[in-house]
Amino acid sequence: MSREPRKTSKLVSVIVPVYNRERLVSETIQSVPYQTYEPIEVIVINDGSTDATLSILRKFEALFPD
Repeated sequence: MSREPRKTSKLVSVIVPVYNRERLVSETIQSVPYQTYEPIEVIVINDGSTDATLSILRKFEALFPD
């Protein structure tokens, strides 16, 4: 007797390292939901940016607290 394969997808993590990328970080994060694969999560690693990168990341954190 053959069994059908499971139709569940594994979580894919998009890991984005950033350092002083205030002009690109929003666009990068906003592009993730346009991917066709699900489920997906975004992990952003800020490496001590001295520009507005952290401020932008905090706004996304407030919008998507989970």
